[in-house]
Amino acid sequence: MIAGMDAGLYIRLSAMMFLEFAVWGAWYPVLAARLLGPLKFSGKQTGWIYATLPLGCIFMPLIAGQIADRWINTEFILAGAHLVGTLLLFVAAWKREFRSLFVTLLVYALFFAATLPLVNSLMFYHLAANHVDANAKSPYIFMWAPIAWALAGYFLTGWRWVFKTGEEGRDCLILAGVLSVVMAVVCGALLPATVPTAVAAGAGSSVGSALGLLKDTNFLIFIIISLVGAGMMQFYFLGTAQFMQDNGIAPKNVPAAMAVAQVMQAVATLFVLGWIVQRAGYKWTLTLGAGSWLVLYVVYVTPRPPVLLGASQAFHGLAYVFFIIAGQMFAGLVAPKGAGASMQALIFTAQSGVGLFLGTQFAGIVMDKCRVEGRFQWSRLWMVPGVIMLMCVLALTLLFKEAA
Repeated sequence: MIAGMDAGLYIRLSAMMFLEFAVWGAWYPVLAARLLGPLKFSGKQTGWIYATLPLGCIFMPLIAGQIADRWINTEFILAGAHLVGTLLLFVAAWKREFRSLFVTLLVYALFFAATLPLVNSLMFYHLAANHVDANAKSPYIFMWAPIAWALAGYFLTGWRWVFKTGEEGRDCLILAGVLSVVMAVVCGALLPATVPTAVAAGAGSSVGSALGLLKDTNFLIFIIISLVGAGMMQFYFLGTAQFMQDNGIAPKNVPAAMAVAQVMQAVATLFVLGWIVQRAGYKWTLTLGAGSWLVLYVVYVTPRPPVLLGASQAFHGLAYVFFIIAGQMFAGLVAPKGAGASMQALIFTAQSGVGLFLGTQFAGIVMDKCRVEGRFQWSRLWMVPGVIMLMCVLALTLLFKEAA
């Protein structure tokens, strides 16, 4: 077990992190293949479906963070949101029309988006309460997120091999619904009590305290680059599954191929993240993350065999660790007292909310522009996020200053 941390606490926090991302990873990477394939949605329609979660993340994380900081135990919010989410995922699995599927997934996204910052804030809350160094030990809990995402992909691939459900593609939503039930039970029955802290700290609005940091130029730059960089991630999610199929990877093997990213993410989170942050600082850790996405899109643009396409997924895993997770750790480091949940909510609003929403719309438009007679001009398409990620790397290098 992890030195310096109670075994029971570690298991419960790890189970929470695992299930949160298993739910997300079961459907998010591969649903686009169902939308673009069997359902015959356009790139713009696919973009709007994938915009549901970013839309939910614009408002719900801040609302949930305020509630968790001031009024209701975090574990109760998590359990209730996932229980409602279970029903909505099952309904979505049988929707075939764009409008009804969009509405169902939008309502689902409102509930799921509320949970994303809360798993982080709950973890940081109990690490601090037990006098555990979050920078050193949180990667041992964060690592279960990519492991869960990868295992969900591999399980789905195995399921498709046995039951031949890959062509229709609704099985990813069904799996996510089943995992949501388990998550609701774990949150309600097993997680430690996480009481509101803002009132005890004598704070006013915890959201206001978090937003107040935007007056700091360095933090504002961090939020803007996080917004843009995370937005470009939607090119990856909207396009990769179909891109792989167009380059000779069978639909039933796509989830496993994309799960290479999560294998690398788990390894990097466990063995590299803490070391990089402590030695290179957040500036160069974030720059390394943005640079990893840049390398991925360069590989996508150039001619490559299917095996190299699968191997290149490792760069997405590295990017997620050094940009998204490191960004969440940085937000936790600079969070005002009594505003931990709201601070995590702010970074999720920027990255998974505004950033992913604008990125989804932009990616959908670009995909339609790069689709000729039903076929995508992939090299032309991937050049767009590649150039933007190059700009993010330069901006981080030149403008972002290391925290004191």
